[in-house]
Amino acid sequence: MKTNTSYGDSGFSHFIRMAFQRHLGYDEQDFDKPVIGICNTFSEINRCHSHIQPMVDAIKQGVIMAGGIPLEFPTISIGEMFTSPTTMLYRNLAAMDTEEMITAQPIDGVVLIGGCDKMTPAQLMGAASANKPAIMFTGGPMNNGEYNGKTLGACSDCRFFWQEYKAGTVSEEEINEINAQLAPTAGHCMVMGSASTMAACSEALGMMLPGGAAAPATVHERMRLAKETGKAIVRLVQEHIRPSDIMTEKAFDNAIRTLMAVGGSSNAVIHLIAIARRLGIGLTLDRFEALSQTTPFIANLRPAGEYQMQDFYYAGGVPAVLKELSPLLHLDELTVTGKTLKDNLKDVQSKPHYSHIIKSLKAPLYPNGGIAVLRGNLAPDGAIIKPKAVIDKKLLKHKGQAVVFTSIEDMEQRIHDPDLEVTPDSILVLQHAGPVGAPGMPEAGMLPIPQKLLKQGVRDMLRLSDCRMSGTAFGTVVLHIAPEAAVGGPIGLVKDGDWIELDAERGSLELLVSEEELTRRKESWSPPQFTDTGYKWLYRRHVLQADQGCDFDFHFPRERVGG
Repeated sequence: MKTNTSYGDSGFSHFIRMAFQRHLGYDEQDFDKPVIGICNTFSEINRCHSHIQPMVDAIKQGVIMAGGIPLEFPTISIGEMFTSPTTMLYRNLAAMDTEEMITAQPIDGVVLIGGCDKMTPAQLMGAASANKPAIMFTGGPMNNGEYNGKTLGACSDCRFFWQEYKAGTVSEEEINEINAQLAPTAGHCMVMGSASTMAACSEALGMMLPGGAAAPATVHERMRLAKETGKAIVRLVQEHIRPSDIMTEKAFDNAIRTLMAVGGSSNAVIHLIAIARRLGIGLTLDRFEALSQTTPFIANLRPAGEYQMQDFYYAGGVPAVLKELSPLLHLDELTVTGKTLKDNLKDVQSKPHYSHIIKSLKAPLYPNGGIAVLRGNLAPDGAIIKPKAVIDKKLLKHKGQAVVFTSIEDMEQRIHDPDLEVTPDSILVLQHAGPVGAPGMPEAGMLPIPQKLLKQGVRDMLRLSDCRMSGTAFGTVVLHIAPEAAVGGPIGLVKDGDWIELDAERGSLELLVSEEELTRRKESWSPPQFTDTGYKWLYRRHVLQADQGCDFDFHFPRERVGG
């Protein structure tokens, strides 16, 4: 429903708005048609969104073809490599911007344009709270890169080759040549990192047109999807279909199963919890664990597999995965097509020539999903690990002594110190890098392997932290430990030399220190003091922990506002 500026006279509000709208070249009766806002996140700084303007134009064509009036408006645009200290700090701000602009402006429905990692979840969070008809569209992944006959993928290979450079196996000349080929076209990262994962989850949720997640930024199909997205949002307005009608509890189950089946980013756990919370749906880590255990891993995609989004697109993309998962899904859930998931999948055919990319349920890559939940005295409220992205599988059951870094800055200063007391069996522990401590929970969880160990041939170690890692990253990395160190979580009590034990198969993470000793350490602990102002002040005081989605504690479904 369109809203009017408040002047104390509703008739005057409509009169004055129409006077100013005439500047756009429309007649008064034109605005009786569905008015569609296009949330344009174009940015020359956020390179993953720098190519979307032609897609916006195609969306506008679709809106007009379906009988609507398209009006684009800007919101915050944040990109992973261009935002300090981390985009996660500003995900909630982008969500607030999106929600308030959808709610405040005289539009009937909205097309959300995402791409880089935090933009898609931020927009879905905002749309969930605003609850006007909405549809998700992304700019698509990059094409594959190539170097000396090897396929490159940003940014799994950013990390792989940088590690080899630090180990001395890649020269200065080679690393520069590789750098030039890592991100060869427009689009977001072309592996199953956070951007691709959230696009896949959006499609599985029913908030994106079928096929919208995998089509590369460079193919004609993306422009066709843009035009069809414009048509679809007009239908959603006409049929009064809102995000809350689509993003149901069962739809989130479908999204979680898809996350597990494609080996998606661990970041999606936080994002899906946050989106669901905006709708009054209480997703828990236990739900992720239960669905992971009963969802085969079938998409052979990096960083846990071999192929990339361009290959996934040719293999059928998310519709092919959903078709294969059909026996496990809630097929009667409504989608932005106006049809159920079952109807959307009716004509999807398997592609036998691509069975090496999308496996069958009967012959999966692995019998269970790509993310596992851990609990124990070191993570009372949970932590997560991606077992399929582990390099040295024996580390999934490991006991070692802690080498502790008290902050990201401390880690950066000491990790490559040749005098650092560390062995391949050590467990690297990073503290105060969580939502409050950092702030914003940066993607520092894939702690660098100390250079002296790299030169000895070590390529994986057990690493623990209260922060995140990129969906493009890999290794034996335990993440999202909750509660975090900065709010008194046990990870903040770990000291150098403490023994820690991980058993990923059992889902346990234990600090092998007596309860009496932990109590003594807790009694001497004091919270860190911060001197923030502005948004960071707001963030640190109101952000929730990782197991609750890292949203702000004052966000809840609009139906409860004032209740």
